[in-house]
Amino acid sequence: MSALNSSLLQNMSFVHPEYFYISGFSGIPFVKYYFIGLIFIYIIAVFGNSFVIFMICSDRSLHVPKYIGIFNLALADFGETNALIPNLIKTFLFDSQYISYEACLANMFFVFFFSSVQALTLVVLAYDRFIAICLPLRYHAIVSNSIMSVALSTVWSFSTALIGTTVILITRLSFCKTNIVKSYFCDHGPIYTMACNDNTINSVMAKLCTALLVYAPLIAIVGSYLGILLALSRITTWAGRLKALKTCVSHLLVVGIFFLPFLGTYIAAVTFSLHPNARIISTSLSSAIPPMLNPIIYVLNTKEFKDFVLKMLKKRSSVMVQASAK
Repeated sequence: MSALNSSLLQNMSFVHPEYFYISGFSGIPFVKYYFIGLIFIYIIAVFGNSFVIFMICSDRSLHVPKYIGIFNLALADFGETNALIPNLIKTFLFDSQYISYEACLANMFFVFFFSSVQALTLVVLAYDRFIAICLPLRYHAIVSNSIMSVALSTVWSFSTALIGTTVILITRLSFCKTNIVKSYFCDHGPIYTMACNDNTINSVMAKLCTALLVYAPLIAIVGSYLGILLALSRITTWAGRLKALKTCVSHLLVVGIFFLPFLGTYIAAVTFSLHPNARIISTSLSSAIPPMLNPIIYVLNTKEFKDFVLKMLKKRSSVMVQASAK
């Protein structure tokens, strides 16, 4: 009977706060320098990913499976940057750490959605490299533009369904104790743990998302590269091995930049007491920096992108020469 009364009381006092207060950067010394750095990260990330998207759209020779995957990654990087960083910059510029309930849920969805697309796109690109090196003669039969497009459409659909369900389940929670979110954005974990009513399903979804969007992609990528290393060991010359491995360098760097900071922060938090300020700074940078570095890595390490840039520079210089001659 007491359990029934408790349940009725919770339903009667069901509370959706008008605002949440994002407390992540409160009390961090010299935080203004962090935000100034964040503005530069944002500008570079938006310009870099826009340029990659422009190159792939405008050059028909890049309309192949590998670059469709890179286009998708740049699109996800662009989306995540705009879902996360402008809200952080707003906190700095307007000294406003409040966000409405609806805006908070939207922020939660888009940040996790684009991060999900990033992680799963890296798996698709790992599959592309695995087929290219392990089954080179069958590559064009197995990995076509249509197959790559279907795989990436599945990534977007799966991410929408999983993250959408996770965020919708937040609406069943009552927040009658506090509206202070101990994170740097509307983070799922800190929000569902604030609830007054039963949050078991939210805890299950949090663990499921971690398993499907962190551990499973990482295991799949590691597995694909173990297969690639096995295939490389069968190549008789070191020159041949290095040539094949060189095609994976950009992808490996992007995978490392995406996964290692999160894993490092998690291991640090488990093995010793990590100061909350250090955790906030490290996790926020882990989300902000990869979208900035990914386009730089791909442009510097991809011959086709470098050729495109050189072609643009030559075209521009010739136009300037013609204009000055007139």
